Amino acid sequence: MEQRTLGVAGPVSAVGLGCMGMSGAYGPTDRAEAIATIHAALDAGITLLDTGDFYGMGHNELLIAEALRGRDRDGVVLSVKFGGLRDPGGGFLGFDGRPAAVKSSLAYSLQRLGTDHVDVYRPARLDPDVPIEDTVGAIAECIEAGWVRHLGLSEVGADTIRKAHAVHPVADVQLEYSLMSRGIETKVLPTTRELGIATTAYGALSRGLLSGNWSAGRAMATGDFRAHAPRFAPENLATNLVLVDALEQVATELGASVAEVAMAWVLSRGEDIVPVIGARTTDQLHGVVRAASLTLNRGQLAAIEAAVPAEAVVGTRYAAPQMAGLDSER
Repeated sequence: MEQRTLGVAGPVSAVGLGCMGMSGAYGPTDRAEAIATIHAALDAGITLLDTGDFYGMGHNELLIAEALRGRDRDGVVLSVKFGGLRDPGGGFLGFDGRPAAVKSSLAYSLQRLGTDHVDVYRPARLDPDVPIEDTVGAIAECIEAGWVRHLGLSEVGADTIRKAHAVHPVADVQLEYSLMSRGIETKVLPTTRELGIATTAYGALSRGLLSGNWSAGRAMATGDFRAHAPRFAPENLATNLVLVDALEQVATELGASVAEVAMAWVLSRGEDIVPVIGARTTDQLHGVVRAASLTLNRGQLAAIEAAVPAEAVVGTRYAAPQMAGLDSER
């Protein structure tokens, strides 16, 4: 697996494995298959594993801990998001970026993950009631204590990135980035590049829209959050699938799948971008690995972008209440 540099955090695999979907975000999962997928990723040279302490209310971290037993901990870069508040029914209550919450959340993550440190620790979202300098200052104290190696951010805008970076060097910012979600190109990406900060790009397949396996009549499992995502709403889905059909024609000419081409496009956007792919099965993972070796020339990239113009996508990436809380969208 090709290596890329995650800012000050150093080298990681060119593709990371996002583990959220293994804990119910897209419906029921198979624990054995999830662990097998993590093992297959490590065996393929993927070193970056991304999780959040609120994924399955701790389930995801316990799953990763089980998968890593007997493996080389130093050969894995664990990226953990914190701050997401949930109720017993799984509903979201907001985000907590207070310094005390930073350290308390980390203590529980270290216990669940069965490790003495997290490699990259990041607030999942900006807490509007807490200055980012306070949140980052607490993480910096955790770094000084040896419990955390590097600071990361998630879904924040250019101004917040600058404020945080002034307190402590930021390794990477986690942002949604795909052919269908290109908003970061205007302000956020130029800022991270100016400051030498990497981007971990999640949603490279636009939550499955660009997987090549979605259809207008597809039923969603209980607990699949895409049932509330505007791009999957019936009034928007048909238009978006037309774009996927156009991309499939380009992919066929390249002898690749839609998913492979979509991910290869994200990889082509710069050596400072590391896609984090939410493969939940070993079959999905194999497609990720193949995409990492797919090289696209300028003509092919132009054809891909012509098939899926960003302005042609219908529907926001989250529902309105969630979009309103995204600092990266301001």
